[in-house]
Amino acid sequence: MNFSLSFRSLFTLALVLHSFLGSALALDGYVVANVDGKRVYVKDNRRPSLYTGDFGDCMGSSSINVTRFDAAYYKDNMTVLFHLAGDTALKNESIMMYIGVFAYGESRFDLTFNPCNANIYSACPIEAGTPIEASGIIPISQNDVAGIPPIALSIPDFEGEAILRIFANSTQSEIGCFSAIVTNGATFSHPAAVGSILGVFTVIAIISSFATAIYGDNVTVMRKHYAHSLSVFVVFSVWQHIFFTGALSMNWPSVLVAFWSNYAWTGGMIYAESMQNTINNFIGSNKGNTSAVGAAGVGVANPYLGGGYDIHQIYKRNVFPKALNIPGLMKRSKYNRVARYLERTLAKRELADAADGFAWYGQPVKPGLPLPGNYSGFAGTLAPENIPASNAFMTGFLWFLVLIAIVAFSVAAFKFILDGLSRSKVIKDDRLAFFRANYLGFTALAILRTLFIGFFSMVFLSLFQFAYLSSPGPVAIAAIVFLIMLIGIGGLAYYACFYRHKVGNYVTEPDRLNMEKKKVLKVIPWFGFSRSSKGPRSEDKVYAGSIPWWKVHSVVGTKKSIHDDEGFTKKFGWLASRFRRTRWWFFVVWLIYEFVRACFLAGASGSPITQVFGLLAVELIAFVGIIIMRPFEGQRLNLIVVYLLGFSKVVTIGLSAAFDIRFNLQRIPATVIGVVIIVIQGVLTIIVLIAVIIGAISSYMSVTRNREEFRPKRWAPIREKYFKHMDKKEKDVPTPPPPPPQPETPQGPYFSVNSIKRVAKIEDEDAEFISEIYAGANPSQLSFSSHKKDIVGDVPTGRARAVSRAASIRSQMSTTSLPYGARVHRASWSSRDFNEHFGNEHRRSTYGSPALPEGRSRTLSGSVYNQFTGSSDNVSNCPITPVMLPVDMSQSSSPAPFSRSRSKGSQMKPRPQLQTLVSENEIPPLLQTRNAKANTNPNAST
Repeated sequence: MNFSLSFRSLFTLALVLHSFLGSALALDGYVVANVDGKRVYVKDNRRPSLYTGDFGDCMGSSSINVTRFDAAYYKDNMTVLFHLAGDTALKNESIMMYIGVFAYGESRFDLTFNPCNANIYSACPIEAGTPIEASGIIPISQNDVAGIPPIALSIPDFEGEAILRIFANSTQSEIGCFSAIVTNGATFSHPAAVGSILGVFTVIAIISSFATAIYGDNVTVMRKHYAHSLSVFVVFSVWQHIFFTGALSMNWPSVLVAFWSNYAWTGGMIYAESMQNTINNFIGSNKGNTSAVGAAGVGVANPYLGGGYDIHQIYKRNVFPKALNIPGLMKRSKYNRVARYLERTLAKRELADAADGFAWYGQPVKPGLPLPGNYSGFAGTLAPENIPASNAFMTGFLWFLVLIAIVAFSVAAFKFILDGLSRSKVIKDDRLAFFRANYLGFTALAILRTLFIGFFSMVFLSLFQFAYLSSPGPVAIAAIVFLIMLIGIGGLAYYACFYRHKVGNYVTEPDRLNMEKKKVLKVIPWFGFSRSSKGPRSEDKVYAGSIPWWKVHSVVGTKKSIHDDEGFTKKFGWLASRFRRTRWWFFVVWLIYEFVRACFLAGASGSPITQVFGLLAVELIAFVGIIIMRPFEGQRLNLIVVYLLGFSKVVTIGLSAAFDIRFNLQRIPATVIGVVIIVIQGVLTIIVLIAVIIGAISSYMSVTRNREEFRPKRWAPIREKYFKHMDKKEKDVPTPPPPPPQPETPQGPYFSVNSIKRVAKIEDEDAEFISEIYAGANPSQLSFSSHKKDIVGDVPTGRARAVSRAASIRSQMSTTSLPYGARVHRASWSSRDFNEHFGNEHRRSTYGSPALPEGRSRTLSGSVYNQFTGSSDNVSNCPITPVMLPVDMSQSSSPAPFSRSRSKGSQMKPRPQLQTLVSENEIPPLLQTRNAKANTNPNAST
């Protein structure tokens, strides 16, 4: 008995201490959690793995007014926390609650419970005048969240919804429905960071373009440099293309809408609480129907949201309301009333503290916005900005007026700042004198240029106002703005063409446009166009027909370039200055193209299929046409607008067609396609940012073109090249065709002999042979070099001697049959020749040569030599044979005269000279002719 009382007392004391400690820890921001099977305390303000954001009424006539609805899933302790606050006009109604979590269009978690057995006493039952405060921590198992993939906890812009449905037990019908977005905190939407970066680069582009437009005093030169700077019009065209892609009435994935929110400011969609309140008061209670553009609206019945529900499944299920289990508490004891009381009190306190300390929750969405988690159409694109679709036109129009005021004020203020700097001697008095003298004209042109840049956005927003909302006030303003943009800007464009046509003495004549059948890549049928005025039809081509056309030409023989007309540039340079000389009228084509785009985006917003495929056809035609025209004078502008921007538009719209609800594309493949679009548009953004930096550098080069010194100096060659490029592009003449290929010269043999190296022979080492060669040379010919070696007797001395005659004699024809500079060698003979002329008595002996006939000398004199080589005597009767000189061999004991070895002390005997005589075959043709005449006429004189 005593032991029992003692045990009960200690147990009661422990529970009391536990309650106090739990309360203290809860006050310090900690709650009880069960992590990995262990009871620990974790911060209650930690970010959940998944949690809800803004919520809205998805029933339209809910009997319960909910002011707070949030839920969070904590992976660390496998719990779901929820909180519900509101009020009702129903009296004493028991209810059932259903919570469902959907991820990428599929149900991932659902729970049905009775609030009476879940410690939600304010809803058990609900009564009029009694605030509903429902909160709880629901432990879950791995099976309950098995449908949630792990990637959902980290992927950017997780696409999920949490739906709370409330049913009345008395009628077994739905009396309340609320939908909230589910997110993990990771997102592509960073307007404060990304939007600011885009804004800074846009301001850089504005300053760079404006600097080239005002610097200088020669209008023609100023226009040339302005045409090659980066156009602000091109920059805004890219930004607005990316953002207004969301105007298509498609069911967009959340990643795309989050990414486009970074560009919302470029379309004038900037949220300001005071401005939105003013617009709401001006519009009134009519907020339009967001379902007209494909988005599920707040306060509208959405019975099929989240796949709908089956009331019979809810009430036929044997659902026993289960009380919330507080992690870590001991099992209830049926024998201890005090323990029961303390347990219930502790549970209620922990639940209340956990719910009150939770900071990751959203707010009720404002009227006119779509349900959170639904991003369809232009209304869904505007949802992250908290701007209703009904307020889109007025928001864009007011910010456009603010932009015009900023532009006008900035230009005028810059002029007065320059005047102040000039008076204070900070800058020279003549600095930007042309701009300061004409600043009012520059201000007007800057405003007109701003209207031209904002033409598409204002026309689209005006037409969207007509199609979406019929409130009289906004519609009247939209009509005025539409007429100003269409008739004002369009009329000025027409007047620019008329002015050029009139001043330039142009006439318009009828013409025909021939359609030629072609094939692209030899497979795809295509059509080519040619004017009849350019040339007659060719018989080699197949034509599909022709349509009436016209041609405009000047009646003057030589027409002046439009960019050389200073009057036209001053009036309409804001329209035509950036385009090529032959494409100056392209601004008219661009305005028509932008107007057609706006009509499809806004006018066909209620017909998604017509809208997307009609716009795709327009973009394809524009893409091909702009590639053919290449309208801009600046090469970078053609690269961005003609190729990159056109490609991005065509591909983006083509991929966006898959998001139509008729195709019922699953949300995960839709997200993948959305990421592809983000990559394409992200690459385009990066290229534009790089072009802005390059444009700033080129503008710096342009405004320093009159300086003698340019910094940095290593950029000076680049600047000169850039200026030459501008001069070439300004002329806008076609590149001359390459020169025709030269005929191929026939190639010679695969080798050629350029020199011959003579190999040394045995005779070259014989001094007697060398002396014979030099001794037998023609003394009357000067064919050796000026440093010919001197010869003493029969042996060369090796000393050089000078030539005794003038060098001009070398130009005379050789008196021998040998070519100039040739070397005399012995002719070859045979024993047959020797026997024929001298007989047996003159045969060569073993040790010497046969004796010469009587009357023959040892050597031939120069006259005799000339007689045989250069005279006109008849030499046919004179035998010309090699002659051997006699040699006395009796006094010599040496072997043959050509022996290479001689005994020491023996005396070398002179070798008999072998005279070379000319053979009949070597007689020149002239001598052969004369000899032939002499033979036929023996009486001819010699």
